[in-house]
Amino acid sequence: MTGSIEQGISQTHGNTHVLHFLVRLPRPMEKVWPALSTPDGLAGWFTAADELQPRLGGAVTLRGLGSGRITAWDVDRIAEYTLQDGGRLRFHLERDGESACVLRFTHEFRGEQESEAGWRTRFERLIEQLAGS
Repeated sequence: MTGSIEQGISQTHGNTHVLHFLVRLPRPMEKVWPALSTPDGLAGWFTAADELQPRLGGAVTLRGLGSGRITAWDVDRIAEYTLQDGGRLRFHLERDGESACVLRFTHEFRGEQESEAGWRTRFERLIEQLAGS
């Protein structure tokens, strides 16, 4: 099985933008989780995590995005990083059979710095990384 990225959904609420993606990944949740929840995993497809304390309330610093706290943490399922500038990244994994999973991704941010195309490119890298593992 190969991965796929469904059309992203973009919404605007005042000056807050929200991007949603549904990404089908070719590996079980247990194999995908480290890519979303560890410094090495995030650096492999997204950005370096200069600090990541893997627990609810733990500190996180994502290079190029800023610092903040982990505001949701359910091992092998949910990692949510809320940054000091008000941005929020939420990774939610769900099983898709025995050998695959689905990532429901949400990114809330202010301003115009992110785009659907940018996240699509990142998720393509994630799929490639997982396919090689």
